[in-house]
Amino acid sequence: MDRQPELRRELGPWAAASIVVGTIIGTGIFLKTAVMAQTAGSSVWVLAAWASAGALSLFGALTYAELGAMFPRAGGEYVFLREGYGPGMGYLYAWNRFWIATPGSIAAYAVGTTTFLGGVLDIDPDSKVVAVALVVVFTLVNCLKVRTGGWLQTVLTAMKVVMIGGLAFGALFFANGGDWSRVGDTGRGFPGWSAFGAMVLAALWAYDGWNNLPMAAGEVRDPQRNLPRAIVWGSLGVFAIYALVNVGYFHALPFDKVASSKSVAQDTASTFLGGTSQALLAAAMAISAISAMNGSMLTGARVPYAVANDGLAPRVLATVAEGARVPVVSVLVQGGLAVAYVQLGGFNELTDAVVFASWLFYGLNAGTVLLLRMREPDRERAFRVPGFPIVPVIFMALAFLLLVNTIWTAPRVSALGLSTTALGMIVYFALYRRHSKT
Repeated sequence: MDRQPELRRELGPWAAASIVVGTIIGTGIFLKTAVMAQTAGSSVWVLAAWASAGALSLFGALTYAELGAMFPRAGGEYVFLREGYGPGMGYLYAWNRFWIATPGSIAAYAVGTTTFLGGVLDIDPDSKVVAVALVVVFTLVNCLKVRTGGWLQTVLTAMKVVMIGGLAFGALFFANGGDWSRVGDTGRGFPGWSAFGAMVLAALWAYDGWNNLPMAAGEVRDPQRNLPRAIVWGSLGVFAIYALVNVGYFHALPFDKVASSKSVAQDTASTFLGGTSQALLAAAMAISAISAMNGSMLTGARVPYAVANDGLAPRVLATVAEGARVPVVSVLVQGGLAVAYVQLGGFNELTDAVVFASWLFYGLNAGTVLLLRMREPDRERAFRVPGFPIVPVIFMALAFLLLVNTIWTAPRVSALGLSTTALGMIVYFALYRRHSKT
């Protein structure tokens, strides 16, 4: 019997860091601030929601850095949950990742990219044909060697970091009519905990992606060293950029202008770039969204590959191309699901569904850190969560509160995540429980 080709460790430290940064920075930083401002009523509470989401995401990134260094193989959270709670919980995560989180993210990025390109090209910004074409092209790119996808991710990430840094710098120091007093405006006061939770949920879409690199850990070189460094330092870098950009928005524009803006980044850039801002920012935002989409495709396909390798999904999903050494069937199926998602809902509906489905399991993964520390206290760990056990406990508690708030404020989105999880549980017990590996 011929031996199945295996994945290769071809992602170096720069590619690993680019996956973290490039997957986190997508479309949210350009669009979500305006949505949040409509709820908040003041710049202070918008910035507080961004800071809260950033701190919560950082706590999660620290827990994933420890787990990723412990289990440097394909699958990421699927592997973590399987090790912590057993194969059933791992399967439920993979089910949600396969059916909602990854294709939903890819579709949202494709829709966002099309919207941005509509500002500079003669295309309909709501064109689903263009969004589908983007998904198809980058799906095919990710069927090539993982080194190719990693190189493309590095280039795209470098371009967008420079562009976003330029946006922040221009808004802070060269905006025509800029006013620092707007940054500290308290407006009508605290909007209430439910509203604040909804704002945090919106911001979490912009931070989502710090969890992606461990999915491709089986292809990272020297993973005990490179994986934690990429996750932690990449996340910190993104959080700093987001803080500067959001302060820049409120410095450059009056609050009402931010709240009513269809593209707050473009409106901000117009204060120091004039008539050239629309084309430049549209290009920057398109590159940013494409980079995040590429990173999601590269990492997300490794989850169904890992599950199929364990016998908990159709074996064909574990097929690795002989030459490229990538899970080509998983990549193609993932792209097909994303094309279907493009036909559904709007941008905000897609992204909120992705965030809710993902956070169902982020909190549980923090619990994996606690469980493994108790079960195997003497096990060698290349990276340890600082502030243990406070950091993972706080993360778990806040993740739970966020989910409860989302069920209350966004029942449709919550119902989609919960019903999909319940369906996954039925499928697992009906088809795979007897064959699962412990």
